[in-house]
Amino acid sequence: MGTLNELFDPDRVAVVGATAREGAVGRAVTSNLLDDFDGDTVPVNPNYDEVLGTACVDDVADADADVAVVVVPPSIVLDAIEACGEAGVRNVVVITAGFGETGEDGAARERRLAELADEYDLNLVGPNSLGIMSTPSGMNATFGPENALPGGLSFMSQSGAFVTAVLDWANDNGIGFKDVVSLGNKAVLDETDFVDHWGDDEETDVIIGYLEGIEDGREFIETARETTGDTPIVAVKSGRTSAGAQAASSHTGTLAGSDKAYEAGLDQAGVIRAESVDELFDSAGILGSQPLPDTDSVAVVTNAGGPGVMATDAVGDADLDMASFTAETTDRLAESMPEEANIHNPVDVIGDADVERFREALEITVADDNVGAAMVLAAPTATIDFDELADAITDVSDEMDAPVAACLMGGDRTREPKQRLQSKGIPCYFDPARAIDSLATLARYRDIKAREYAPPMSFDVDRERAREILNAVRDRDDNRLGVEAMELLDAYGIPTPAGEIVDSPERAREVAAGVDGDVVMKIVSPDILHKSDIGGVAVGVADDDVADTYEDLITRARNYQPDATVLGVQVQEMVDLDDGVETIVGMNRDPQFGPLLMFGLGGIFVEVMEDTTFRVAPVSEPEAREMTEEIQSAPLLRGARGRDPVDVDAVIETIGRLSQLVTDFPAILELDINPLVALPDDDGGTNAAAVDVRLTVDPEALDPPGTDAETDPKPLDAEEPTDD
Repeated sequence: MGTLNELFDPDRVAVVGATAREGAVGRAVTSNLLDDFDGDTVPVNPNYDEVLGTACVDDVADADADVAVVVVPPSIVLDAIEACGEAGVRNVVVITAGFGETGEDGAARERRLAELADEYDLNLVGPNSLGIMSTPSGMNATFGPENALPGGLSFMSQSGAFVTAVLDWANDNGIGFKDVVSLGNKAVLDETDFVDHWGDDEETDVIIGYLEGIEDGREFIETARETTGDTPIVAVKSGRTSAGAQAASSHTGTLAGSDKAYEAGLDQAGVIRAESVDELFDSAGILGSQPLPDTDSVAVVTNAGGPGVMATDAVGDADLDMASFTAETTDRLAESMPEEANIHNPVDVIGDADVERFREALEITVADDNVGAAMVLAAPTATIDFDELADAITDVSDEMDAPVAACLMGGDRTREPKQRLQSKGIPCYFDPARAIDSLATLARYRDIKAREYAPPMSFDVDRERAREILNAVRDRDDNRLGVEAMELLDAYGIPTPAGEIVDSPERAREVAAGVDGDVVMKIVSPDILHKSDIGGVAVGVADDDVADTYEDLITRARNYQPDATVLGVQVQEMVDLDDGVETIVGMNRDPQFGPLLMFGLGGIFVEVMEDTTFRVAPVSEPEAREMTEEIQSAPLLRGARGRDPVDVDAVIETIGRLSQLVTDFPAILELDINPLVALPDDDGGTNAAAVDVRLTVDPEALDPPGTDAETDPKPLDAEEPTDD
């Protein structure tokens, strides 16, 4: 595929399947192009001499087109695509449905469509697409009811119906677009391609999207990271409450529903996620029109005490701060405001304020170096003229380096002033919370722009030994591994307590004798996941009791599940849980983003407390450190309520080593280290211990013995970012 410039800026567009028949998609596309497109529109249909008064050609080869819009029946789409390729048309929009969304026959047709696109090096949108638009040339190559207004937003959507609804609403609200694309089935071009293109497009101020899925999560993260340094991306991702794509047997798999991967992946990509259409356009609007704040401190100027309190609450909810004014600012406000006014933040100019009082209060507050952004909030009174207030806000905003938002609370009298403010790039709302949330979007994007990404963590490991251990599932009826795979962690340098899996009481006694102090003993069976629930764990076993405990554990397992595969008993060095903190480090492989790492409070509390955080692997050291800081129980790691702080660096290293392991071996579908006991940092050594592990392996994804170790798709570019 080549550049997408010609796709959005063609001189000639051919409509393959153009028709004059009322109600036909081919007629709608042709009509839309003829109405507004600055270039040439060429209908292609051997059954017509002309369509809508425009000369028609028999074949796309006769159109000499830069873009072909295909609206023929699905049975002949492939012929039309091949004809486009033979004719040298490199940009194709397939509006026709009847492909992957319709069943196996359609899916096979879609696979052939992608093969033809690859063969002829086509930039292909669709199939099952509404079409594309580009307002600089007036190109509306869709069958939607109206064209977009010109503007600085470039918009992609997986739903064609969502495109038509958004454009109808946007036209009513004066919101304009640069480019619009209905992604359809994404047989060739997908969201990553358009993010890449618009990131280099000087006329695109903000990229917005409605996404139902992402084809290649890793590639999307890489591309979006490059783009968001200059061009913000805001997206609505639907399906937030859907369950994971595969049945999960691990803690991580249970907690890592599909939306967790999107939440982590979009954040790592620097994409601002909106939860609603209003939030999508609130965010896009202010990002495209207002400067970024230097600080998170917000000043509120209002004539209404109650709404001012609402705004203050909204600032806290948005993780912003109410600005603390300097003494000079409060002195100036005291001199210029009535005695009854509140000269602290939020500034209440009281109900009888006229426009000049608002203007003066706003000018004084925004001049304060402690103020990063401002919000003007006005309720209707007999002394305020909203038209004049809109002009005053605009005048002050023009002189400001900081962003400003407005909140005009009222009905008809606010409509015209609201439109006037928005036409000047100042967002205006009825609800104070929406205004504050918009300012919070600016602060978030400021932080995204400031990110410095580090390369993924990398360690010297024994990949050959790890592969040998994973290949053990080939000889088993079950693709799950438990503590018998502890050597897998050893191969990747993840510390584990001393111990061994034994298959006799005598051997249990020998191993226990080689361990200092009492031991922990656990039943080892891939069929018994929750060993403690059946009494399959014995803690603090003295040497004299090891043999009897072995027999007892085996008996309990047999009684609990007679058909279970019992591999033996693990005899393990005891880890001091009283001084340590039980955490969990795990991974669930997401279909789109690949390995999704989890870190959180572990032990028996992981699914009860769900105090966890996620990242798409591979991760850098700053990302791994952030994971240890984000969980609610993070104070426990740092020594809460008189406890000694644990060795957080050892936990971070373990996260990094696990990240490398699951990136190196795509055959690992799920993996839990639970608990990973984080211990006090008192001797300068590695003070963490992986006490238990279980994982699920896909045998078909394992390399044959004797080959090089597997590798996931290429890791995130080492030159690229991992938040600081």
